Amino acid sequence: VTCAYITRWAEIGQARWFSFPRLFPVPLRFNISAILPMCIMFIVTAVETIGDTAGVVEGGLGRDATDRELSGSVVCDGFGSSLATLFGVLPNTSFSQNVGLVGMTKVVNRYAISMGAYILIIAGLFPKIGAIISIMPQPVLGGAAVFMFASIVISGINLVTKEPLDGRNATIVAIALGLGYGLGSVGAVQTFMPQWMKYIFGGSGIVPAALIAIILNIVLPKDRKLEA
Repeated sequence: VTCAYITRWAEIGQARWFSFPRLFPVPLRFNISAILPMCIMFIVTAVETIGDTAGVVEGGLGRDATDRELSGSVVCDGFGSSLATLFGVLPNTSFSQNVGLVGMTKVVNRYAISMGAYILIIAGLFPKIGAIISIMPQPVLGGAAVFMFASIVISGINLVTKEPLDGRNATIVAIALGLGYGLGSVGAVQTFMPQWMKYIFGGSGIVPAALIAIILNIVLPKDRKLEA
């Protein structure tokens, strides 16, 4: 154990003092087989962003998110992803961990949250600072993650149960959760899929769960009593 921590401290010494991201480190190339799956994934991440925004507002402010807040979060997500690709990194997506953090701390002040963004920028520009953060012991992260991810589950349950779970809604939730969990936990299933579907799913159950929920919500007829 001691040797492991000595090795991790050595990572700080090996890290550079300053590193500025390069613009267009990868040449631009348009490949339709990659563009189409990416468009589908962006639709799914937009759904995830809307859900995370609703969870943050519900957990931090105790109310429903407004249309302006939802659209603003999606636009911000898309703008950040577009900017990230200029520096050769993967597109951004909202993290559900934030839902757990806000639900746990009730801190929703934009200036307080922006400090976290500044810390990430500093850690990216100064790799030694990033290395110091990266050697945080796993038990510390694990202890915080246990409560945080449990809070995410509770927030998700609250969002789902806000609408009446009639036969239609229960069917959508059950099929989406079952398919998402199954494809996410049994990766061998993807060996029988075409390559473009592998690009879309990416070994995660979030994408298929969101897609099937969207499709079922459009296809399955709604209860006329609820519409009235």
